[in-house]
Amino acid sequence: MTKGSVVSVHVGSSGTLDKAANPAIEVALDGIVGDRHRGTTRAAWASNDKQVGGTVRRNERQWSAIAHEDLESITEAMDLAQPLTATSVAVNLCIAGIPDFSRLPRGTTLVFSSGVVLMVEEYNPPCGDQSLHVAERCVTTSGEAPQPGSFSNAAKFCRGLVGVVEVPGMITVGDTVTVESEVLPKWLRVPA
Repeated sequence: MTKGSVVSVHVGSSGTLDKAANPAIEVALDGIVGDRHRGTTRAAWASNDKQVGGTVRRNERQWSAIAHEDLESITEAMDLAQPLTATSVAVNLCIAGIPDFSRLPRGTTLVFSSGVVLMVEEYNPPCGDQSLHVAERCVTTSGEAPQPGSFSNAAKFCRGLVGVVEVPGMITVGDTVTVESEVLPKWLRVPA
């Protein structure tokens, strides 16, 4: 069983890509209280979803998370003067100590020491809007703005995860996180 820890927690209101750091966040069954991605449904995006843009569909991104180690890798790949944070890449949780965090498969659960349980739905692909957002707010070590697509390129395969809430409660900076793989029900397992 792999264990990590919560480095930071963030909430983002509607109308901005920024997410403000908090000492703790409240997690309800439909997402993070106060966050723009909260809800049981969402409108499909024209470019990334299977459905026609605007179609009401199930919300599989009630939360988003990234590994602290991946933020460090992206910062290095982009040659940034200041390290990226969960705030600057607009995710709700920054977690340290879980290898290959962005590659955890669907059905994996993140169990927090507070009792909250989050389930992974999918990888969080780097989007063009986020890449522009980072380019507008960051500076490279040479003092220039990064190229608009550089975040998307650097964050490929290490942008983090999105998912749904299984058990609500509070998540606080410093909480322990245990990764639990999906376990098939007994009737689906191959007899030993």
